[in-house]
Amino acid sequence: EVQMVESGGGSVQAGGSLRLSCTASGISFDDSDMGWYRQAPGNECELVSTISSGGSTGYADSVTGRFTISQDNAKNTVYLQMNSLKPEDTAVYYCAPTSCRLCCWGQGTQVTVSS
Repeated sequence: EVQMVESGGGSVQAGGSLRLSCTASGISFDDSDMGWYRQAPGNECELVSTISSGGSTGYADSVTGRFTISQDNAKNTVYLQMNSLKPEDTAVYYCAPTSCRLCCWGQGTQVTVSS
């Protein structure tokens, strides 16, 4: 069974930073492309960033230049460094393989950015 445990969320003011972590079990990052997703109340699940098993990265236009995704395959952990946070980044953040059908699912970690 694949399980993800996200952490690192919190409440910050606009312009602040947070670093999210996601530790996975039941899946190997050596074989899987991973993504960070987010969902704000009333909004659809949104892909934020991806990282391939080989380390190639991708970002939504709204976070390019502000967020950085990375991973530690030995720890089966993927990170999302979020800088220059904006109120519109407020959401619950989830990690999942990019092959996910239900990507914004599970515990997630809440990020709240105040203006």
